[in-house]
Order: sequence, then structure tokens, then C-alpha cells
Amino acid sequence: MSDLNVDDFFKDAARTLVFLFGTFPTPTTLFVEDISGPDEPDEYGVHSKRYLAALGTLQWLAEEGYLRFGDLIQTEAIDQAVLTGRSFAVLCARPIHTEAMDLEDMPTSVREERSSNIHLLRQELKARSSSRLRQAMLNLMDQMLPPQPR
Repeated sequence: MSDLNVDDFFKDAARTLVFLFGTFPTPTTLFVEDISGPDEPDEYGVHSKRYLAALGTLQWLAEEGYLRFGDLIQTEAIDQAVLTGRSFAVLCARPIHTEAMDLEDMPTSVREERSSNIHLLRQELKARSSSRLRQAMLNLMDQMLPPQPR
């Protein structure tokens, strides 16, 4: 059985990366609700745990070098968010540790696009499989690690 908080993290991280890839290279405002879904703060103005976890994911992605942003707009959004160069390059790269895809009969441009990490993330988000999305994100995170000295 999977830890739901970790599954939510992978889903939030994938949604964030896909969203920012779609706006790259233009810095944009990214609202937490765009990642977590709608949320109504309680009578004290406190957001749900799910919402706060999505906010935490955005901050973690920035701290780990996947994205950068200018300011946190209270707990509502991150402003001037954009993928880092390394993150963009890894999203454009071929996935590692994945099954071979049958792309032989497709034009080169389609074949290249469909054999990228960003395409894989989009497909796994659509498929709504937590285990497959987890594996796709772990593979992507593995590619983001700096090369180990020999």
C-alpha cells in the first residue's frame, strides 16, 4: 500500500512541471489551487492539509532546483515561476528505465516528442495511475541528480 501523501506529492510535482513546461520560458503566476484543486479556507483562514501539501510541493521543487520563482503571494500562489534550465532539459530528454515504445512508423518530430519525459508525465497524469506516475517521477528525479564522480 502506498503512502497517500507521497502519491499526492508526485501528482502535484508532475502537474507543476507540466504546467510550467507549457509556459516556458515565460515566468508566470502559479496558483496553488491550479495544482491541488479548489480549496476553501476554514473560518480562521487556514487552508486544508491537501492544499498546504501542494504549496509545500511548490516550495520543495524550488529548493531542489526544478523551478524558481520571485515571490510567494501569501499562501495563494508563487509569482514569476519558471522551470530551471536543468529541469527544462531533463523534461525534453528521453526517459530512463522505461519500456521501449513502438514509434517506428511515426515522423521523426513526433517520435522525438513522444519519447520525452514531458510526454511521459502528461500520459501518466491522464492515465491516473499512482504507481506509474510515481515511477515516472522517480525516473525524472534520478535524471535531475548531478552526475556522480567516478
